Amino acid sequence: MSTLSIITTSDGSHTIKNESTGDTYHSIHGAIQESSHVFIESGLHYFFDLTNTKKVRILEVGLGTGLNVLLTLQATQKKNVQVDYFAIEPFPLEREIFSNLNYPTSTNSFFNLLHEAQWETVTPITDNFSLTKIKDTIQAVALQPNFFDVVYYDAFAPNSQPDMWTVEVFKKLRSAMTTPSVFVTYCAKGQVKRDLKSAGFVVESIPGPPGKREMVRATLSVK
Repeated sequence: MSTLSIITTSDGSHTIKNESTGDTYHSIHGAIQESSHVFIESGLHYFFDLTNTKKVRILEVGLGTGLNVLLTLQATQKKNVQVDYFAIEPFPLEREIFSNLNYPTSTNSFFNLLHEAQWETVTPITDNFSLTKIKDTIQAVALQPNFFDVVYYDAFAPNSQPDMWTVEVFKKLRSAMTTPSVFVTYCAKGQVKRDLKSAGFVVESIPGPPGKREMVRATLSVK
């Protein structure tokens, strides 16, 4: 029997709770508000403002509900930009869970497609948006050097998944990122910031989403 249940967060959008561990996939203060603030506004939009580019390669660590993919599509579908989206997820959701999430109805067909897309395969979603899902862990997957422009780091918190928040993982990501590039995460723990700096990132604490004072944005700049 699944230990996952759907709960409603403060902005009315769903998230998932693991009843065994107490972990939730998003903030209880608002799933959509959190994802929009952390990943879209502070990550994707920041990168576009920084570079004025027409193409972006995104890596998400922790596909989870697929909400970040959905919001990225919505943020870019009216812009003349090419998005190549890669998402790592070792434990995909079952249909009985993802099909009952109450995310925006205007892109429901896309939402189902992203969950049903084949793993390890490039899936064209629109003319300007492709999705590649990778069923593996960040530690095990091989990442192409100097490839990603934006990294959404959406793993569970360090106290739940300490192996996801190490200098080694951050160094691996750094090697896979271009310059300039942007890494964003909701987590603002001091040790995470220190480890990102040790991995070679320029790290800043910026205002967090509702219910959280700070979040982290880390960048790599052209030398």
